[in-house]
Amino acid sequence: MIDFTDSQKRTVANGLTVLSVSVVFAFVALVAWILLKALAFAMPAIVPVLLGFFLALFFRPYYRWWRRTVRNPTLALVAMLMTVFLPLGFFLWYAGSMLVDQLIHLIGQGPELLNQVLHWFRGTFPRLHSLLLQMGIPYEDVGYMYTKYGPTAIKAGTGAVKCLLGVVSGLVTLIFFVFFLMTKERRGGEITSHMPFLKEGTRCFLAEQVDAFVDILVSFFQRQTVICLIEGMMYGTGFWLVGLPYGFLIGFALGVMNLIPLFGSVVCLPIALPLAYFTRDGSLTRLLLVLGVWLMGQALDGYFITPRIQGDKTGLGYAGVIFSFFFWSIVLGPVLGMLLAIPLSAFCVVLWRAVKARYIRPVV
Repeated sequence: MIDFTDSQKRTVANGLTVLSVSVVFAFVALVAWILLKALAFAMPAIVPVLLGFFLALFFRPYYRWWRRTVRNPTLALVAMLMTVFLPLGFFLWYAGSMLVDQLIHLIGQGPELLNQVLHWFRGTFPRLHSLLLQMGIPYEDVGYMYTKYGPTAIKAGTGAVKCLLGVVSGLVTLIFFVFFLMTKERRGGEITSHMPFLKEGTRCFLAEQVDAFVDILVSFFQRQTVICLIEGMMYGTGFWLVGLPYGFLIGFALGVMNLIPLFGSVVCLPIALPLAYFTRDGSLTRLLLVLGVWLMGQALDGYFITPRIQGDKTGLGYAGVIFSFFFWSIVLGPVLGMLLAIPLSAFCVVLWRAVKARYIRPVV
């Protein structure tokens, strides 16, 4: 029998501990991967339920205010829905037609604008143009394909089947929204009370993390929605004042799409900048003015709007934000993953800090 010294025994014990922890983490990661894959597979059926749940969390404070005012759940629900949907309906009735007309004209102007961009590219970078042709990269076919198939694709995308599925999905979302809104809110303690197999300390810890996750999720979306509406009005007014075609539509869309941070800029700036320079009335001055409006909006958002409204609630830097988008888009799908990337990553940071402080002790 081999006789180990005390230091060798400690080394072996530490090695076995690290190996055991690695096996446990690998098993947990495998189970989480299987669950997330199953969730991604069932995503079309789950999205309306999740959307209804998140909307209920978002509007719950407003519903509670009406509940305290009228003291009747049904009347409070009716009053809340009317005060939300009636102003929204009036806005869509009066401003929606204008926005739809601008969107249709913008799509119709796409082939001409794309051809002007390609013509500018050929004249400005002739060597690169020749290199792309020699490499067999038919980048010019993009304009032809857009001109030929773009209108057909747009019409096909708005087919009756998709419209019907959208209506059904909206109705299911509304049903679950009302259900979750009127159901008594459950905190983490009530959820963990159904887990008697856990120790009391573990149940308390798990309840705290559930409450932290819900608080992060609700706080992020409530504050981010206010920020996006402010940014939408700011960018829309700024682009309209500098004379950008369809400026208010593009600017407002840029702000609203920033509900997913940085997504609005990535989608809308590649549309706004060519419109500012390549249209008939376009010029370098207008291009610089559009860039100036965007940079001013970014500065106001970074130094004033977001710090005052959102604060540093997420604890994520720009690198963490970008990584979160890629990771959760792969795990949960492109739409839901990008929408939930920031709150989920922020919760992971909070959970890791809590686990590290409570359970992890030095072993090596």
